Amino acid sequence: MKSPLRHACGAPPPRTGDELVVFTDRIANAVRLTALSPAAVAKGLTPNLTLADARARFPELVAIERDHAAEADLLARIVAGLARYTPMATSQPRDGAMLDISGCAHPFGDERGLARDLAGRLKAGGVTARLGLGDTPEMARARARFGALEGDILALPVEALEADAATTTALRRAGLKTIADLACRPRRMLAARFGDLALRLGRLLGEEDRRITPERALPPIFALRRFAEPIGRVEDALACLEDLLGQAAVSLLDRHAGGRRFIARLFRSDGAVPLLSVETGRPVRDPAIVMRLFRERLEALSDPIDPGFGFDCVRLDVPATEPLAPAQTGLEETRDPAEPLAQLIDRLAARLGPHSIRRAVPLNSHLPECAAMLAPPGEPGAWRRPTDPDPPARPLRLLDPPARVDVTYGLPMGPPRRFVWKGQAHEVARWEGPERIAAEWWRRSIAADIWRRRDAEDHNLPLPPGAGGLTRDYYRVEDADGHRFWLFRHGLQAEKGRPGWYLHGLFA
Repeated sequence: MKSPLRHACGAPPPRTGDELVVFTDRIANAVRLTALSPAAVAKGLTPNLTLADARARFPELVAIERDHAAEADLLARIVAGLARYTPMATSQPRDGAMLDISGCAHPFGDERGLARDLAGRLKAGGVTARLGLGDTPEMARARARFGALEGDILALPVEALEADAATTTALRRAGLKTIADLACRPRRMLAARFGDLALRLGRLLGEEDRRITPERALPPIFALRRFAEPIGRVEDALACLEDLLGQAAVSLLDRHAGGRRFIARLFRSDGAVPLLSVETGRPVRDPAIVMRLFRERLEALSDPIDPGFGFDCVRLDVPATEPLAPAQTGLEETRDPAEPLAQLIDRLAARLGPHSIRRAVPLNSHLPECAAMLAPPGEPGAWRRPTDPDPPARPLRLLDPPARVDVTYGLPMGPPRRFVWKGQAHEVARWEGPERIAAEWWRRSIAADIWRRRDAEDHNLPLPPGAGGLTRDYYRVEDADGHRFWLFRHGLQAEKGRPGWYLHGLFA
């Protein structure tokens, strides 16, 4: 059911219905009318008319700039209030709300009774609304915008399809002005000429139902079991917890989700509540996997759980979930090759603690020392490096900080010929490069100050204006003994009088 709001929220409504009140927006460098009072519509004013033209015709016009934030707040409060009718309610900005009232109309007699009750409540709240009923969201929306509550859908204009302006204009020029004119045409011809118009028409006529997504948050997943008499063994509580995991798995399967965090609370009869918590690197809903993690966590406790006078209640909560599609469990079942590693990481995290294991998470930086960070295995990275078919060869082991080396080179900006590291000289037999990496010019990083302090002998040379550091030229070199190194020249001649050389990494 569709109830588009016709009340602009930028200011209080007019005191009487005779005042010419319009609401304006700046569109394409012109102030235009976007919402009108009934009196303004009766005078012949239309949306998209410029405010100057409207004032020339009606000098007494009251123009108010629209407050879209206030309108969005009003719409959110209306959608929240629609929970009295159905939990399946969602907003359709800027001025609409959609309700799925399947099976919810019996307290009001029928759908028309529910619509009358809703219209009365909106009117009492100062909201002018138009309602529409339909078998699909598109049908209800079209009746609310262009027809009556249950008007003839075939008599609606083609604008009810809500296609783009060019498509609507082309339909009218072809003489197709109503939905009835389109319904009798072959859908294949409409699809070939107007793209998704045939799909829009099918949804409007009720041939395809596209469900709405409610804005009301789903209730948290939990399972609870109480005992008539307290149970005195931890193993009995774990057996109950396994049954609760099975119940939670059913709820997760219904939502096509998997748990990332599971919390078990064992309520003792004396008021103490021992707590067990496990986390997983990937969403799971298999009770056996989660139960094994709980047992690993229980065995790793330095202070075992004391049942005391017994447990009279066991509660399982799943506070963190992620989407997880159903998987095939028979015939040619294909197992994810990364699943054994993920289960091993979860077991180690349950036994050693989630902060005892780290993984490298890529970051949005092209500087080698800032390109990754260590994070717990269950924490997703905020940014993923795009797949590069030919990434530059870089060592897995980096020195922190890079080691200063003495380099001998043939040309000032040429490759290294010989370098000394830790008192040992290395003759360069082969080299590749340079791979030039510029500084992050958009921000002055702390790394730039660190490089200043390291280059104490060149401290009097300023950085380029607006730069966050110096340019680096990286070389992959191999000495006469076959050892491979990653060296870079820090700074160009235009940036620095005497560039320094550093060893940043070692190849295997």
